[in-house]
Amino acid sequence: MFSLKSRGVVQVTVNMASKGFIQNATLDFQRSFSKIGFIGLGNMGNPMVKNLMKKGHKVAVYDIKKDSVADLAKAGATGCGSVAEAVDGADAVVTMLPASKHVLDTYTRKGGILESVKKGAYLVDSSTVDPSVSQTLAPLAKEKGATYLDGPVSGGTIGAEAGTLTFMIGGEEDASKKVEPLLLCMGGRVVYCGSHGMGLVAKIANNMLLGISMLGVSEAMNLGIKLGMDPKTLMSILNTSTGRCWSSEMYNPVPGMLPNVPSSNGYKGGFGVALIAKDLGIAQSVATQSGIAIPMGAQAHQMYRMMEIKKLGDKDLAVAYKYLQGESV
Repeated sequence: MFSLKSRGVVQVTVNMASKGFIQNATLDFQRSFSKIGFIGLGNMGNPMVKNLMKKGHKVAVYDIKKDSVADLAKAGATGCGSVAEAVDGADAVVTMLPASKHVLDTYTRKGGILESVKKGAYLVDSSTVDPSVSQTLAPLAKEKGATYLDGPVSGGTIGAEAGTLTFMIGGEEDASKKVEPLLLCMGGRVVYCGSHGMGLVAKIANNMLLGISMLGVSEAMNLGIKLGMDPKTLMSILNTSTGRCWSSEMYNPVPGMLPNVPSSNGYKGGFGVALIAKDLGIAQSVATQSGIAIPMGAQAHQMYRMMEIKKLGDKDLAVAYKYLQGESV
C-alpha cells in the first residue's frame, strides 16, 4: 500500500509484495517535476521558492532584481540571468509577477517563457491579474505543447512563509490535479475553480473583500481608540463579536496589537498599497465591462489610490489605519 502526501517527495508505506511498484511510483513522481523554473522573487515568490526547496525540489530562479536572485542562490536555488535560462528544461514553471503587463511580457517576448519552455511543461501563473490574461496565454501555451493554468494564491506573506497558501486554479481540471502535489509544497490547499480565468475571478473577488474589510477594521479601531477605548480590549471584542474578520483577527492594522505583522513593523513588507490598488482597479475594470455594481469596491479603490498619492504605495495595506488618523509613517 502507498499514499501520496502533499510534498515534493512521495512518502510511502511499503509492504514487501509491492516494494518494486512503490519504488517505480516514487521515481516517476520525482521525474515529473525534476526541475522547477520560478520567475518573480518578491515578498511572495521568495518564500514560495524556499518552501519548494525544503520539499526537495531543484529550483532555477530569475528576477529583474539581481539581489533577489542572489539571496535565493545562497539558499540553494540555481540563480539565472534570464527568463530563458530559468525555464530551460523545466518540467514546471511558476510565475509570481506584479501586473498583467509583466505577465504578458514575460510569457510572450523574445526569449520569454513560451519561446523557451520545453514541450510537456506545466505553466502556473500565480500573479493577480486580469482574467483575460489567462484566456490569452492558455491557447498560446498549447501551441507550444505546454499547459497553462492561472493559479493565484490567498494567504499573503504570512501564508507564503508558512507554506499554507490557498491556490485557486483556472484551466483544465486534469492539469490542476497533475500540478496539485507541487503546489502543496508551497500551500495547504488547492481549489479547482473552473475554466481559464476562473482562478483569477476568485482571487479578484477575495482581494476586493480584503481591501474593503481592512478599511472597515481601520475605521472601527480608529473610532474606538479616539473615543478612549483600550486598543487591545477593543480588538478582543471585535474578534469575539459579529465584526470579526481576517483583517481584525490575523492582520490587525494597529501597531503593537499582533506580533509578526506589518503594522507592528512600520508597515514594511506584506501586501503593498500599490498592489491592492492595482487589484481593486482590475475588479473595477471587469465589473464595469460586465455591468456589475461594486460601489464599496469602487470606494475602496479610491481610498488606496489616495494613499498612493500620499507616497504610501510601498507600505502594507494596513497602513490605512495611519492614513485615516492623518499621521505620517
